[in-house]
Amino acid sequence: MSPVLANLFLHYAFDAWMKRTYPEVLFERYADDIVMHCASEEQAKRVLEAVRQRLKECRLELSEQKTKIVYCRDSNRKGKYEQVCFDFLGYTFRPRRAQSHSGKRFWSFLPAISKEAANKIRRTVRAWQLPSQAQKTLAEIAPSIDPIVRGWMNYYGRYSRSECVQVLRYINLKLAKWARKKYKPLRKHNRRSEHYLGRLARRRPDLLALWTLGVKPPVEEART
Repeated sequence: MSPVLANLFLHYAFDAWMKRTYPEVLFERYADDIVMHCASEEQAKRVLEAVRQRLKECRLELSEQKTKIVYCRDSNRKGKYEQVCFDFLGYTFRPRRAQSHSGKRFWSFLPAISKEAANKIRRTVRAWQLPSQAQKTLAEIAPSIDPIVRGWMNYYGRYSRSECVQVLRYINLKLAKWARKKYKPLRKHNRRSEHYLGRLARRRPDLLALWTLGVKPPVEEART
């Protein structure tokens, strides 16, 4: 009940109040995490102080450690400010290089999977203990991890997909360790085990959702 009550309370303490008091300021709120979009630093400071006073009236207070004014720097906003990034819902929003349809490179303020979310994914993968499941086949392992992998890609791969792919490559490293435990000729051969999985992924990409989504192990290049 606690999250439900908190949402109900903040709807009246913040959402409805913002729409009445600052209808021109757009905002997103998820539980008690809020992002407000202001047109200038002056407006941001004014709104922030008003929010601080409003919450105080409602016997709440801002987390001073998490609360900050962020400058959304890009090719059109070139000012220099201390804070140019923030995390929200598992994403880090910051200036990133982008490319237009015509091929022109420029700076845009874009989201990608956050460091905290990436570390959480790696912790979850370690908890699977894939190397300890050497008695199983990949077909037997797949049902327990495929739905989770698809969920990660559907959420964190929506923006800056390449960064999500980079994080999910960690699963292939754990699978390579699984292969070294399962097959004696691969033991003590890190690269060889990765190339084995790479060849398997090329032949049978449908074995794992990870591979179907394009996150495949490396394949050894043919020597000339």
